[in-house]
Amino acid sequence: QVQLVESGGGLVQAGGSLRLSCAASGLAVSTWTMAWFRQAPGKEREFVGRISWIGAMTSYADSVKGRFTISRVNAINTVLLQMNSLKPEDTAVYYCAAKNSDFVRDYDYWGQGTQVTVSS
Repeated sequence: QVQLVESGGGLVQAGGSLRLSCAASGLAVSTWTMAWFRQAPGKEREFVGRISWIGAMTSYADSVKGRFTISRVNAINTVLLQMNSLKPEDTAVYYCAAKNSDFVRDYDYWGQGTQVTVSS
């Protein structure tokens, strides 16, 4: 049974930093493409970034590029999202997701989400 468990969310002032973690069980993060999405109140879920199982290549939404970094720690089967220079518009529930191919659109597994709130 696959589980993705996010943690690390909280309240931070604008300009601050947070690091989110996604602990995976039932799959190896080194062999799946892992991604972060977010959903703000009243808005649709949006892509934040991903780390591919192919060479650990990363890609990001334009809105977070240069501020957010995705990495993985294979030894503890965890994916990290380092968020710097946070803005109030980054406020959202952040979700971790996994898919087993870069050639399909849909993600197979999702976490329950962790709330990030950025105050101005």
